[in-house]
Amino acid sequence: MTLRRRLITIRNMKLVQSLLFGVGVLLLFVAAPVAGPIPGPGGLVLAAAGLTLILRTSLWARRRYVRFKRWQPKAGHWFDWGLRRGSARRRTALAKARERDKAPPPHCIERVDDPMPHSGLELSPIDPIPAELRAADPAPRH
Repeated sequence: MTLRRRLITIRNMKLVQSLLFGVGVLLLFVAAPVAGPIPGPGGLVLAAAGLTLILRTSLWARRRYVRFKRWQPKAGHWFDWGLRRGSARRRTALAKARERDKAPPPHCIERVDDPMPHSGLELSPIDPIPAELRAADPAPRH
Protein backbone atom coordinates (compact mmCIF):
# COMPACT_ATOMS: atom_id res chain seq x y z
CA MET A 1 0.00 0.00 0.00
CA THR A 2 1.39 3.38 -0.95
CA LEU A 3 1.90 6.15 1.57
CA ARG A 4 -0.86 8.22 -0.02
CA ARG A 5 -3.33 5.36 0.27
CA ARG A 6 -2.35 4.83 3.94
CA LEU A 7 -2.86 8.52 4.74
CA ILE A 8 -6.27 8.50 3.07
CA THR A 9 -7.23 5.41 5.07
CA ILE A 10 -6.16 7.09 8.31
CA ARG A 11 -7.95 10.32 7.40
CA ASN A 12 -11.20 8.43 6.81
CA MET A 13 -11.27 7.01 10.35
CA LYS A 14 -14.07 8.53 12.44
CA LEU A 15 -11.79 9.55 15.35
CA VAL A 16 -9.31 11.26 13.05
CA GLN A 17 -12.11 13.11 11.27
CA SER A 18 -13.45 14.34 14.60
CA LEU A 19 -9.97 15.55 15.61
CA LEU A 20 -9.48 17.31 12.27
CA PHE A 21 -12.89 18.97 12.63
CA GLY A 22 -11.90 20.19 16.11
CA VAL A 23 -8.59 21.53 14.82
CA GLY A 24 -10.44 23.29 12.00
CA VAL A 25 -12.86 24.94 14.43
CA LEU A 26 -9.94 26.08 16.62
CA LEU A 27 -8.09 27.50 13.63
CA LEU A 28 -11.14 29.27 12.22
CA PHE A 29 -12.69 30.67 15.39
CA VAL A 30 -9.75 31.02 17.81
CA ALA A 31 -6.39 31.25 16.01
CA ALA A 32 -7.51 33.34 13.02
CA PRO A 33 -9.04 36.20 15.08
CA VAL A 34 -5.98 36.23 17.37
CA ALA A 35 -3.56 36.32 14.42
CA GLY A 36 -5.70 38.78 12.44
CA PRO A 37 -4.38 42.02 14.01
CA ILE A 38 -0.76 40.93 13.56
CA PRO A 39 0.74 42.40 10.35
CA GLY A 40 0.70 40.00 7.45
CA PRO A 41 -1.80 37.52 6.07
CA GLY A 42 -1.54 35.08 9.01
CA GLY A 43 -5.19 35.34 10.09
CA LEU A 44 -6.44 34.80 6.55
CA VAL A 45 -4.23 31.74 6.06
CA LEU A 46 -5.36 30.23 9.38
CA ALA A 47 -9.02 30.90 8.57
CA ALA A 48 -8.66 29.24 5.16
CA ALA A 49 -6.92 26.21 6.69
CA GLY A 50 -9.64 25.91 9.34
CA LEU A 51 -12.42 26.21 6.79
CA THR A 52 -10.74 23.56 4.63
CA LEU A 53 -10.52 21.10 7.53
CA ILE A 54 -14.14 21.73 8.49
CA LEU A 55 -15.42 21.27 4.92
CA ARG A 56 -13.43 18.08 4.43
CA THR A 57 -14.75 16.45 7.62
CA SER A 58 -18.32 17.70 8.16
CA LEU A 59 -21.36 16.76 6.10
CA TRP A 60 -23.34 19.61 7.71
CA ALA A 61 -20.68 22.13 6.64
CA ARG A 62 -20.69 20.73 3.09
CA ARG A 63 -24.44 21.21 2.82
CA ARG A 64 -24.10 24.81 3.97
CA TYR A 65 -21.24 25.26 1.50
CA VAL A 66 -23.39 24.00 -1.39
CA ARG A 67 -26.14 26.43 -0.39
CA PHE A 68 -23.57 29.25 -0.25
CA LYS A 69 -22.24 28.33 -3.72
CA ARG A 70 -25.73 28.48 -5.19
CA TRP A 71 -26.24 31.88 -3.62
CA GLN A 72 -22.80 33.27 -4.56
CA PRO A 73 -21.44 31.25 -7.53
CA LYS A 74 -18.44 33.50 -8.16
CA ALA A 75 -17.25 33.27 -4.54
CA GLY A 76 -17.97 29.53 -4.63
CA HIS A 77 -15.64 29.22 -7.61
CA TRP A 78 -12.82 30.78 -5.61
CA PHE A 79 -13.49 28.49 -2.66
CA ASP A 80 -13.42 25.47 -4.98
CA TRP A 81 -10.14 26.66 -6.43
CA GLY A 82 -8.68 27.13 -2.96
CA LEU A 83 -9.86 23.71 -1.81
CA ARG A 84 -8.52 22.14 -5.03
CA ARG A 85 -11.74 20.25 -5.55
CA GLY A 86 -11.74 17.70 -8.35
CA SER A 87 -15.39 18.34 -9.17
CA ALA A 88 -14.64 22.02 -9.73
CA ARG A 89 -11.78 21.15 -12.08
CA ARG A 90 -14.04 18.82 -14.06
CA ARG A 91 -16.77 21.48 -14.33
CA THR A 92 -14.22 24.04 -15.51
CA ALA A 93 -12.79 21.64 -18.11
CA LEU A 94 -16.28 20.79 -19.40
CA ALA A 95 -17.24 24.46 -19.62
CA LYS A 96 -14.06 25.24 -21.58
CA ALA A 97 -14.70 22.32 -23.94
CA ARG A 98 -18.28 23.51 -24.55
CA GLU A 99 -17.03 27.03 -25.19
CA ARG A 100 -14.42 25.73 -27.65
CA ASP A 101 -17.06 23.70 -29.51
CA LYS A 102 -19.33 26.74 -29.89
CA ALA A 103 -16.57 29.09 -31.05
CA PRO A 104 -16.09 29.65 -34.78
CA PRO A 105 -12.86 28.42 -36.38
CA PRO A 106 -9.90 30.82 -36.01
CA HIS A 107 -9.80 31.71 -39.73
CA CYS A 108 -13.42 32.98 -39.56
CA ILE A 109 -12.82 35.46 -36.75
CA GLU A 110 -12.33 39.05 -37.83
CA ARG A 111 -9.15 40.62 -36.49
CA VAL A 112 -9.87 43.49 -34.13
CA ASP A 113 -6.26 44.32 -33.22
CA ASP A 114 -5.45 45.78 -36.65
CA PRO A 115 -4.79 49.52 -36.13
CA MET A 116 -5.46 50.44 -39.78
CA PRO A 117 -8.00 48.08 -41.34
CA HIS A 118 -8.29 47.99 -45.14
CA SER A 119 -5.13 50.07 -45.61
CA GLY A 120 -3.14 47.44 -47.47
CA LEU A 121 -0.94 46.98 -44.41
CA GLU A 122 -3.16 44.41 -42.72
CA LEU A 123 -1.64 41.87 -40.42
CA SER A 124 -1.25 38.45 -41.92
CA PRO A 125 -3.86 35.93 -40.79
CA ILE A 126 -3.00 33.62 -37.94
CA ASP A 127 -2.33 30.07 -39.05
CA PRO A 128 -4.33 27.85 -36.67
CA ILE A 129 -1.99 24.88 -37.23
CA PRO A 130 1.78 25.52 -37.19
CA ALA A 131 3.73 24.09 -40.11
CA GLU A 132 5.66 21.74 -37.81
CA LEU A 133 2.44 20.06 -36.67
CA ARG A 134 0.75 19.90 -40.06
CA ALA A 135 0.72 16.50 -41.73
CA ALA A 136 3.27 16.21 -44.50
CA ASP A 137 1.88 16.15 -48.03
CA PRO A 138 2.07 12.69 -49.55
CA ALA A 139 4.82 12.28 -52.11
CA PRO A 140 3.55 12.49 -55.72
CA ARG A 141 3.39 9.10 -57.45
CA HIS A 142 4.79 8.83 -60.93
